[in-house]
Amino acid sequence: MKHPLLYLIGLLFFSSCLDEYPHDQLSEDQAFSDASGLYLNTVATLYNYIGGNADSQGLQGTSRGVYDLCTFTTDEAMLPTRGGDWYDGGLWQELYLHTWTAACMPSGDTWKYLYKVIVLCNQSLERLEKYGNAILNDDQFQALTAEVRALRAMYYYYLLDLYGRVPYITSSDIDFSEAEQIERKDLFYLIYDDLTDALPHLSPTHSNLKGSYYGRITQPVVFFLLAKMNLNAEIWTDNDWTDENRPDGKNIIFDIDNQKFNTWEACMYWFWRLTDNGYQLEEDAYDNFAVSNESSKENIFVIPMDKNLYTNQFKNLFRSRHYNHGSALGMAAENGTCATISTVKTYGYGTDDLDSRFTENFFAGNVAVDGKLVNLDNGEPLFYEPLEVKLDMTGSRYEKTGGARMKKYETDRTALSDGLLQDNDIVLFRYADAVLMMAEALVRNGQDGSEFLNMIRKRAGMPSRPATLDNILDERLMELAWEGWRRQDLIRFDRFHRAYDQRPQVKGEENRYTTVFPIPGNVLSLNPNNKQNPGY
Repeated sequence: MKHPLLYLIGLLFFSSCLDEYPHDQLSEDQAFSDASGLYLNTVATLYNYIGGNADSQGLQGTSRGVYDLCTFTTDEAMLPTRGGDWYDGGLWQELYLHTWTAACMPSGDTWKYLYKVIVLCNQSLERLEKYGNAILNDDQFQALTAEVRALRAMYYYYLLDLYGRVPYITSSDIDFSEAEQIERKDLFYLIYDDLTDALPHLSPTHSNLKGSYYGRITQPVVFFLLAKMNLNAEIWTDNDWTDENRPDGKNIIFDIDNQKFNTWEACMYWFWRLTDNGYQLEEDAYDNFAVSNESSKENIFVIPMDKNLYTNQFKNLFRSRHYNHGSALGMAAENGTCATISTVKTYGYGTDDLDSRFTENFFAGNVAVDGKLVNLDNGEPLFYEPLEVKLDMTGSRYEKTGGARMKKYETDRTALSDGLLQDNDIVLFRYADAVLMMAEALVRNGQDGSEFLNMIRKRAGMPSRPATLDNILDERLMELAWEGWRRQDLIRFDRFHRAYDQRPQVKGEENRYTTVFPIPGNVLSLNPNNKQNPGY
């Protein structure tokens, strides 16, 4: 038999990850001989991959993976070239300018990572089937199987979003050369069905709270994913995203609890399921990002972080702060990422109407640590310049200081590994996002979403606004900055292809449909039956 998906995930790179029980200590039969061992070796081990400590691994916290593809391709943030820093062969400019190709390494490595976890899920499901019936009762078997199916569906959700049409694989015995690429609409409904089928068997527990379900897929996580699926259904059920003629969400119908809902109504349905499950906005939004944020009433799904227990890293703060800013905190720093000019202007920077969240989300101007100003090497105060940003800062007076820097997470002053190992759990899904989804779904359904838009603005101490689509998009930027949603939002609002504040028109761009990434070139070469996405 061919090694399952040998070429899809890269044998040399991933083979050491495919079996999690120690072969030199336990046989497979021993590893799965009781309920505890079966859970640990089929379900618990899968959560090792939600976070990561190497490039392109994990859903957030590392570089060159899902988060970077969804952030530095947008008008939210950029990694400017700063002299000898951050050129990296033109990678970050390529992402911002949408000039990537099928050879783009972050995209190819992210594909491998997502499929690696899918392969592991398939193996876990097969082992549950093989050993579970003998040692689990029916409820236990259904619960564990549902959890793995929902986890696999979440990874397909990211593939659906990033790549459009991809192979859908549910067996570890299939070689990639035999794997069939399916249309985006078909993949959408397979994911949706997997999530809804799993839902009744999952725990209703809040996954972000410490306990036996901490960091796991539970019902609220699936409610959130289903709301996202419905919010983006116009995009993801469109097999031809190049004709600028997407379906109308009012005509995309779902049967839920024996009722018919259009996709916007279905999004609202899943929002109310979250609300009924006890989620609410924290009084202070930044409690959700505190060093000890495990008790949040708002966070829905997180990457558990504990610098003394886990190896998951959080690079976002580390690579944004100026070197001397990091040193003043007793950490390292990479002086890289910053907000774009359009982002800081959306917050009202430089006007009398500055949104209160700007100072919570960004470092700007002078920086003080422990009451003392941070200085540059020449003795002058470090001063971040939010409006002095461009894609290539080389030679600029503001080469090292241009741009507002990431601040959203509270700094863990006891973090290890130069600040990469922190105790703040990384927030993947939170209720504020769901509230804004509700506002948007109402507006797209021809109703008034102002109540929900202004729940978020009231919490921020900002005046009310009518819930227009433009206001909702701006609110999503201000509330969800640095959380990795901007690419998906811009695509849904039909603005991902438009020139950003510093983005020149790229020759031939009219034929590039960058709302999806290309299928990696080496994947296509191994399976000629698969087709490249249009424009690549």
